Amino acid sequence: MEPKVEIRRLFEVMPASGRMTIKIVSKPEQNQVIDPIFPLPWNQERLIYINFGLWERLTKPQRDLLILQKVAWLTGVRWFTPNIYQGVVLAGLLGGLVESAQSDVVGVAIAGGLSAIALLRIWRSNKSQESELNADSAAIKVAQRRGYSEAEAAQNLLSAIESVAKIEGRSSLDFIALIRCQNLRAIAGLSPVGIPEKFL
Repeated sequence: MEPKVEIRRLFEVMPASGRMTIKIVSKPEQNQVIDPIFPLPWNQERLIYINFGLWERLTKPQRDLLILQKVAWLTGVRWFTPNIYQGVVLAGLLGGLVESAQSDVVGVAIAGGLSAIALLRIWRSNKSQESELNADSAAIKVAQRRGYSEAEAAQNLLSAIESVAKIEGRSSLDFIALIRCQNLRAIAGLSPVGIPEKFL
């Protein structure tokens, strides 16, 4: 597989929103098939590293759905959507500035701690099973615009998740991947059982 040719093809598969911010980089030395880098607030560019030697072991539909899911997850990461945690970060930073101007070491430490806790909460929400399930749904919707049926897209994403685990030498899937697989089986019509509402 020629990485440059495949990268061009993957950009054609992506939605327009992904093409503007995503950069795909060949990384043959990595052990993972595909590795999207969690975007920090100051990074405009969203990186996806792919080991094309491993990537070529997947079928074309699996590759399509996998890239769509990673792009959906990356573009779904929101640091600055107004909510309580962003408010706490801002209040903590402002409090830290005020306290440091007054040379209050304890106040600075408390304000900094509040900001750190809120930032950790934002980071966790973007790495949660909910964000992965949302990315799966978004990938399936884009795939339907690319000619896949909903069931076909879900089945290809499901088989991609399982194939990647085998290629990478993992004997089992983690908890979030198991939840995703069960949800995808239900969408693909392979299982009558979906996932409990508490996981959505």
